[in-house]
Amino acid sequence: MDWGYLLNEFHGRIGRRAFWIAMGAVVAINVLACFVAGQIAGERVSAIVDLAFTYPEFAIAVKRGYDRNLPVWFVAAFFVANGALDLLDVLEWSGTPDNLNMVTLAIAVPFTVLALALLVELGFRRGTVGPNQYGPDPLARS
Repeated sequence: MDWGYLLNEFHGRIGRRAFWIAMGAVVAINVLACFVAGQIAGERVSAIVDLAFTYPEFAIAVKRGYDRNLPVWFVAAFFVANGALDLLDVLEWSGTPDNLNMVTLAIAVPFTVLALALLVELGFRRGTVGPNQYGPDPLARS
């Protein structure tokens, strides 16, 4: 598995197996780093750490979206919403856990729906059979 390609590049296609391995590893490290940052420096630093993981997560998701022949805006919408939620935390405009402001709720609800749709679409559905506009089928035998 080419980790440099998976985490840094936005061309080509990857199958479900590579997606789950790469995304699982990155998300696990992300959660751990955010937890440690939150314990040491608070919610603002935890949100900044989460933003730092957006790039590799987006690179993985885009390649998987390409395998499903999805337009990049579908995947990007999720990451824009995630960035907006993190930005609200950094600016301390998100409210408290008991009393979220309306902007946070207006972003968080569609974000959650989109997250579930992407989980099914990228994580469980088979990619396009054969080559598509983004490259050859990652499951095709050479």
